[in-house]
Parts: sequence; structure tokens; C-alpha cells
Amino acid sequence: MFGTLLQVPVIGMEFEAFAVLLIAALAGGAFGAALGALPSFVFTGFVVFLGEGLGVLEGDLATDITGVIGFGAVTGPHIAFAGGVAATAYAGRKYPEMEPADWDYHFGKDILYAFGTKPDILAVGAIFGALGMLITRGMNGIGFPTDNIALSVVATAFLARIAFGYPLVGKVGGSSILDMSPFEREETRVAADGGTQTGRLATEPWLPHQYEWSGVTAIGIVGGLLGGFIWLETGSIFMGYAISAMSLLFLNLGVEKIPVTHHITLLGSTGAVIAASAVGSDPVVLLVAGAFGAISALIGEVSQRVFYSHSGTHVDPPAMAIAAFMLVLGVLYLAGLLPNAGYLGL
Repeated sequence: MFGTLLQVPVIGMEFEAFAVLLIAALAGGAFGAALGALPSFVFTGFVVFLGEGLGVLEGDLATDITGVIGFGAVTGPHIAFAGGVAATAYAGRKYPEMEPADWDYHFGKDILYAFGTKPDILAVGAIFGALGMLITRGMNGIGFPTDNIALSVVATAFLARIAFGYPLVGKVGGSSILDMSPFEREETRVAADGGTQTGRLATEPWLPHQYEWSGVTAIGIVGGLLGGFIWLETGSIFMGYAISAMSLLFLNLGVEKIPVTHHITLLGSTGAVIAASAVGSDPVVLLVAGAFGAISALIGEVSQRVFYSHSGTHVDPPAMAIAAFMLVLGVLYLAGLLPNAGYLGL
């Protein structure tokens, strides 16, 4: 009977195959906790780059590498990265003594931290990795018109806040929820007794080197153009995304001011795909790609100012940007206003 229930369209799998995927997702989430959220996402970039590169050269072989491993149970962001994010949120509450001395934000945001082999932290990663897989497959099963991997990354991050007692948005330190000036003035948070919380900044922008509107717009245009160009030359929507993800290795290693661009290059490639169906001019396609990259970058910045900067855990601005932007594109396509929906299987 249980096997029959798993035939419903929302799941769309035989019980045995589903059991394999669930077990792998548990392991993938724990793997993300062991490596740390950001290091696990760097692996996503390398695996997707391998898969897309083989796809350009050999065809169908690479699709399996990209989909089953890169975006699957091993390094899929909704599994490994999400597991690492949830593990960090848990450790921020359970093990504050583990916080590095040079970390200025709440420890629950330190997605560079690798938790190694601590069983309870790995268990949290495993649970949230499995949850991320279930959310993604469920939303895909009902045909929800967005990038449901990105949507799942956001959903599990908010669920981690609820599960471990963090506020969904948090206390605003500036004049408005979008105000980053307390960070610029290095203001610290006010404790319950009226004093200050040592080392905890009043406002914590996602990237201290990538939050000013002009800079975000500039890197958005540049990344979008490059994402569009890569698609024009290779036919791969995800190659630019993979290169962006791999570049985060340098950020993880402590190289200052490395920009985060995977939400930018991905939407740049997507804009190019959509524009190419409507116009025949490659220069125009590139300009659309640059515009899409800038829009995605700005959505990510608004997202971080609202949902990241004021609470104590990581809610991923790139995932929020991808999920929101692709939802708009998916709805516009279903309404007959776009020639295609990029990489969405609609």
C-alpha cells in the first residue's frame, strides 16, 4: 500500500527508488554539514561544471552528472547547502563556544564553518537535506512554476529559524529595514539589559563588500553579460552558474571582496535564452542578459536587506533572487507573455 501511495504525481517515484533518494539525501545533508554550507556549494559548482562541460562535448552523458549529482543528492544546494545552513543555525544556538574569534556576526550565519564529525550537527544536516529533497520534488510534482531547488533552499532556511528559535526577520538596527548604515558606523546590538552585545553588529549585511546599490548593479550587468555570452557560445544555461559557484572557493579561502554571482550568471543565461527566441540579434540577446543579471542582483540585495541582515542565521539571497525572478518568468510564460521559461520544464 505504501508503495502505491508513492505513485501519486507529487512524488512520481517507485517506493524503492524513493527510498534510495531519501537515504542519499540524508547523507547529502550530513555531508553539507560536515564540509560547511559554502564549501559544499563550491563542490556543486565543480560538479555542474564537469557535467555541463561533458554535455557540450558528448551530449546526454553530462545531463546525468549535472542533474543526479550536481543538483541531486550529493551536492544539490537544496540538500548539501541547505543541510549545512541548518547545521550552522543549530550550532549557533547549541555550541556558541565554537564561534571563531574573528567572526563579527551571529555564529548561526558562519556558513564557511566545517563541522567535521559531530554527530548531532550531522544529524541536523541530514534531516534538513532530506526535507530539502522532499520540498523540491513536491513542488516539481505539482508544477510550481519556479526554480524549486532555489525555493527549497529558502524554505528550509526559514524552517531552521523557526526550529531553532530565531526570529524570521529580526530586530532592525537602522532607520528602516533596508538601512545598512549601522554596519557602516560599526554599531553593535543593544542587549536586553541596555548594554551592548560584544562583537555582534547591529546590522549584518550578507556581503560587506557587495551591498551598495551601485556596485551590486555593476556586477549584475557584468555577470549577466558573461552568463549570456557563455550560453551563446556553448548552449549551456548552467555553465556560467557553475563558474560562479567555483569562484566562491576563493571567498571560502579568505580572499577579500570576491563577488557572489551565481544568481546573476544563471539569470543572465536565462535572459539570453528567452531573448534569443524573440530576436535574432546576438548583441541584443547579450544586452537582455545584462539586464536580467542586474535585476537578479538587485532582487538578491533587497532580499538580504529584508531577510538576512537582522536575524541570526543564513537565508540565502541568491536563492531568494533565483526563486523570485524565475517565478515571475514562469508565470509570464504560462500567461503567454514570454516565448519560453528558460530552463524551467513548463
